[in-house]
Amino acid sequence: MKKAHEHLKKVDPKLAIIIGKYKLKTHKPRGNHFGYLVGSIISQQLSSKVADVFERRFLDLYDGKMPSPKRVLNTPHKKLRSIGLSNSKAQYIKNIAEHIVKKKINLDAIQKMDEETIIEQLTKIKGIGRWTAEMFLMFALARPDVFSHGDLGLNNAIIKLYKLKKPTKKRIERISKKWSPYRTTASRYLWASLDNQ
Repeated sequence: MKKAHEHLKKVDPKLAIIIGKYKLKTHKPRGNHFGYLVGSIISQQLSSKVADVFERRFLDLYDGKMPSPKRVLNTPHKKLRSIGLSNSKAQYIKNIAEHIVKKKINLDAIQKMDEETIIEQLTKIKGIGRWTAEMFLMFALARPDVFSHGDLGLNNAIIKLYKLKKPTKKRIERISKKWSPYRTTASRYLWASLDNQ
């Protein structure tokens, strides 16, 4: 984290102001990659409080623990729907489980791949888009140099910080490029600046 701070403060005085205001917890990779993806699907378009309620209900179906992909695949669709999941979310969770069980994707081997290959692999699963794959890289794998151009919060934080009147993807790309190789840390500070830590 120290190296990231030094680099980001050096290359971006505006970001340095945010770094001085907020404290981030040390970020480590998460062990259960299947569990992370299931949680991502459940929490789509929900506030974190509501998402927590749904995740708890999901775990309660399996004695309070994250089930294996095989167990999820064998769970009747109706049972997943019974906790309040939409038809599509229940199906997406099953899609992830099916890809793992049928060895269409190996979540243990995936961590040795480069970022774009991981995104390509994950987005083959219906229900996982580029944004979810990028969040997986950032939070499940703790990759240090990921920036999600499709994240509304990050874009809004940059617009606010740089006082951009006419933000373009190119301009935001140019700003975020200088944070490399610590774009994940920069992103976490930008989210913190929006009180979305």
